[in-house]
Amino acid sequence: MATWKNEIESRKTFAIISHPDAGKTTLTEKLLYFGGAIREAGSVKGKKNQRHATSDWMEIEKQRGISVTSSVMEFNYGGHRINILDTPGHEDFSEDTYRTLTAADSATMLIDAAKGVEAQTKKLFKVCSMRGIPIFTFINKLDRQGRDPFELMEEMEDILGIRSYPVNWPIGMGQDFHGIYDRHAKKVEWFNPDSPSQTEVVYVNGTDDPKLKERIDPQLLAAFQEEIELLDVAGDAYDEERIKSGELTPVFFGSAVSNFGVQNFLEYFMEWAPAPVGRESDQGFVSPLSDNFSGFIFKIQANMNPKHRDRIAFMRITSGKYSPGMQVNHVRIGKNMKLHQPTQFLAKDRSIVQEAYAGDIIGLYDPGTFRIGDTLAEAGTFSFEEMPHFSPEHFAAISVKDAMKHKSFEKGLQQLTEEGAIQLFKTYQRVPEQQIVGVVGVLQFEVLEHRLNNEYNAHIKMENLPLSVARWVDGPAEAMNTFARKQKNLALDRNDRLVALFENEFQLNMAKDKYPDISFHENSYFVSSQTT
Repeated sequence: MATWKNEIESRKTFAIISHPDAGKTTLTEKLLYFGGAIREAGSVKGKKNQRHATSDWMEIEKQRGISVTSSVMEFNYGGHRINILDTPGHEDFSEDTYRTLTAADSATMLIDAAKGVEAQTKKLFKVCSMRGIPIFTFINKLDRQGRDPFELMEEMEDILGIRSYPVNWPIGMGQDFHGIYDRHAKKVEWFNPDSPSQTEVVYVNGTDDPKLKERIDPQLLAAFQEEIELLDVAGDAYDEERIKSGELTPVFFGSAVSNFGVQNFLEYFMEWAPAPVGRESDQGFVSPLSDNFSGFIFKIQANMNPKHRDRIAFMRITSGKYSPGMQVNHVRIGKNMKLHQPTQFLAKDRSIVQEAYAGDIIGLYDPGTFRIGDTLAEAGTFSFEEMPHFSPEHFAAISVKDAMKHKSFEKGLQQLTEEGAIQLFKTYQRVPEQQIVGVVGVLQFEVLEHRLNNEYNAHIKMENLPLSVARWVDGPAEAMNTFARKQKNLALDRNDRLVALFENEFQLNMAKDKYPDISFHENSYFVSSQTT
């Protein structure tokens, strides 16, 4: 048990959240670089001969220079086993991001020093806050001119409702950026614009140390000393319990693209971030130190290796230890199954797992038996809490151009639906039946078309529909019969649950007034499988 405990407590599993273009994928690359997982950090944007980001493995990601799917990466650093869940920053892929956050024990929030707290950051922070997980903040792009650090911290409190504890503090900004002062360790990391990754570290006896006067302009030094004094007197103090509960965020300044301040952040994160935590189930709390191996599926990805047309289910291990060939209970279908050669990842590169512990993310070969949210357990029939689920906001009728490709088309739709990349509906009591795709963001339509074409050789026709709201409905049988007979734009989801589609919120409110006995739900988990 001691060995198990040591292994589990050495795990750090976290997600990186940010608004698009804040530098999230770049920060991920630099963390991998420090962990020795890659020899050279790739550039997300730039000339065609530059490397693509390690975490962006899809062809469309390489073409567009964005992340459109969550990727999982693991490496060792300083005696710790680190699992990074690199999530899409683009708002159109927020549903995948929300689900992935359920597998994280903490989150790193990346903020652009010039732009501050942006819309997508706010949404993702809310999900983390609801779970009460610790948030570590990295304020990025300090080598460019940005906003006042105090202003950024005030904005975080006003918009996100979280207090800040700056672990380090910038000396200047933009062209006057000299480096960062580590308030805990009393050291300065000097920034060299000609060679940013070559960091010079100097220990000092506080902000009055003569070593600072030798290298900093008197006016800038006076401003810096005044800022540190203000932080010491009026700022929040370090509080481990408030950090653990997500009430206080440690703040770090740096530049991911220049590889400056990243290692300083990483070393503190390893010390302060939580080890794996347990999860609630329908039969009580499951501790990570339980002897019973268990986990849940939070992501499914098809065709990570297009040559083999494989499908991988990503599982967060919640408790116990995986050992080769072990048998587990697939709770939803009530069957025992053997875990065949699970894998771990560095984006699309994978290796066979010989052992894994609570906190680790492993990939399971999926012949079509897994769904997002499935629980696997060595013993017992408990299920972990449901995955977050969101109502689509954009809809399109979809069909295949070549009838001879219908089988491939249907297979692709089924697999992409099971991945959670899209939500698929079919019209209710309509002849001929029509298939409708629902997505959270319009860019998902482009990814859908790209993947069906390239991975399943199925060219499609899509017709955008004037709909923006979906609500799962239920109620007394008589009321449901009347509703189904009179209401337009009804559909069934893949579990044959009735869904009402509306052009706008006004139409939805009219339906609520007209059918007071019908309940309208933003997701399907409140509704039992039914047809009317």
